Amino acid sequence: MRIILPVLLVGCLSAVSAQAQIAKATMKDATGKEIGQVALVQTTQGVLLKLSLKGAPPGEHAFHVHAVGKCEAPFTSAGGHFNPGGKKHGMEAAEGAHAGDMPNLHIPASGELVVEVANTMISLVKGQPNSVFDADGSALVIHAGADDYQTDPTGNAGDRAACGVITE
Repeated sequence: MRIILPVLLVGCLSAVSAQAQIAKATMKDATGKEIGQVALVQTTQGVLLKLSLKGAPPGEHAFHVHAVGKCEAPFTSAGGHFNPGGKKHGMEAAEGAHAGDMPNLHIPASGELVVEVANTMISLVKGQPNSVFDADGSALVIHAGADDYQTDPTGNAGDRAACGVITE
């Protein structure tokens, strides 16, 4: 099943250049079992995240970029949401959103999901203020519950179910 989530912000991503910067993350659950891969591609309008999950927990789950490139269970080592702009949490918050805020994932009962998510507020370019490759790196986290898109600072998304460090 292929599902396309809405783009984080209105607009479309421009074509990726032949010399595009890329990154990846291997998503693992709290037992250390691999549940998928995420390929990240820098575009002129932000980063395109291409998720391929297998064995992920079914249901609606928050999906965020977190501020620290560590994934030690229960994944609190990944820190809070990636937020270089010092914003409030939530795509529906007037003061939001964190750069790491993204749409919820809707994982079917099979636990398999292939989806692309655009995040126009992050970058793979080192040295930029919104780069996921800052001094302590960044991670991708799938939470146990859905993000309510409002509650600061976490979206009421619950525990962290899976995590992957973003690497080049």
